[in-house]
Amino acid sequence: MNEYFNRQIKLWGQEIQDSLQNKKIAIIGSGGLGCTLGIALGASGIGEFTFVDFDTVGVHNIHRQIAFKVGDDGKYKAEVLKELMESRCPYVKVNAYTKSFDEFAKENQTFDLIIDATDNLPTRAAINEYCMKHNQPWIYGSVEEFHGQVCFFEKASYEAIFQINDRKPNGIACPIVMHIGSLQANLALRYLAGLSVKKDVLYYLSFDSEGALNTKKFNLPTA
Repeated sequence: MNEYFNRQIKLWGQEIQDSLQNKKIAIIGSGGLGCTLGIALGASGIGEFTFVDFDTVGVHNIHRQIAFKVGDDGKYKAEVLKELMESRCPYVKVNAYTKSFDEFAKENQTFDLIIDATDNLPTRAAINEYCMKHNQPWIYGSVEEFHGQVCFFEKASYEAIFQINDRKPNGIACPIVMHIGSLQANLALRYLAGLSVKKDVLYYLSFDSEGALNTKKFNLPTA
């Protein structure tokens, strides 16, 4: 195990690396963001993952949902991602739930962190409600076209910031999905490792018409 995690042990020491084996997280959604999160965090030494997604792989998903390949179409996304993660890292336990978040939430499981990797506002609102009720920290992420948003929610409410509707996102470029998923993963890993994380701050990342990357930060109300 020490050889596998050698570079991270050099980063923060054996004690912190060992502590990650006791962490338990849930990732809601196994599409573009979920794939990036699973691959990035699955190889980081976190002990247990739970994926929640009732959807199956479609050919149109594969270009941006990097855990899937041609031939996976028709399979449950959560189960394919579970298999990939376990093949890449033998030190991780992965649970796959092929059901909706509302159904999964009824089980009232406990986690160190919940990460939103969904693609619709009503499910994010349900995650927010669940996490506020259970005093559960969670990380939000969304992508569309060439821009995306990320926030580590602790005391702020998602519904106080965003209007909830069933609007579907426009087209999406693959690299921005990986970029936003990577930012979520970095926040998650820092938090789980006991490092400082700025909470209740919304990060908005976008490319302008000239291709320059802009990052804006907004402090969210917590009262």
